[in-house]
Amino acid sequence: MTLSLILALAWAVTANVLAMIPSRDNHWSRAYVLIAVGIPLLGFVTYENGPWIGLLALAAGMSVLRWPVRYFVRWMRRQSASRA
Repeated sequence: MTLSLILALAWAVTANVLAMIPSRDNHWSRAYVLIAVGIPLLGFVTYENGPWIGLLALAAGMSVLRWPVRYFVRWMRRQSASRA
């Protein structure tokens, strides 16, 4: 197992532990930190293991951070609707 996959697994475990701890802001501050750490980590996973493993890591990260992804998709739809 490569270093990048070990770090990605540690990121996933950390994300799940942080999700279990109560939060006043519905975990958004933690989500921002996880995104900031996860994007370069995703690039590292893709660089070391190839694009297919990178896509699997992206899918795993998106399943953990599903609410930010949903809000981003809604924002993109509003942006495209306002330009049409």
